[in-house]
Amino acid sequence: MSGSTRTDWSLRLARPGDADAMPAIERAAARKFLADPDLADLDPNDTWTADKLRGLIRKGHCLVSEADGRLVGFLASEPFRRELHVWEMDVHPDYQSRGIGAGLVRAAQIDARNSGFRALTLTTFRDLAWNAPFYARLGFEEVTALDAHPRLVGELANEADNGLPAERRCAMICFLD
Repeated sequence: MSGSTRTDWSLRLARPGDADAMPAIERAAARKFLADPDLADLDPNDTWTADKLRGLIRKGHCLVSEADGRLVGFLASEPFRRELHVWEMDVHPDYQSRGIGAGLVRAAQIDARNSGFRALTLTTFRDLAWNAPFYARLGFEEVTALDAHPRLVGELANEADNGLPAERRCAMICFLD
């Protein structure tokens, strides 16, 4: 049918068994960062472990995307009081540019709102098109008053300690009210 939109992927809550496939998706997606000369030293194999992902999944707010009978994307998040923090969101490169990432984020926003959270938070690269600008299109804004968000300040400091360039990183928030 001309002009119709065909959805060839689906979203659902993650189950503990999904954690085994998630690190490979993260690894594949991380290779995109290696094209940036300043990030060439990043290790794409430094991913969340399946055990840590299972721990997040048990908290009830992680999502996966399926296509062609397999997992192709995921969003791992964790509650912190009245906020839901997105630790990781990845879509396998073979399935990017199909709206899967945006679908995962929108579903997380709906889940968080329905669960009574007041906001979603995350940390990301401020200057990469598929990072902060992507999240901004989905309603996130950069946190400029970091003194009001000590948890996010701590996360940015941990990332810098782990070798991410602090000047390129930012915290973002999406208020759900």
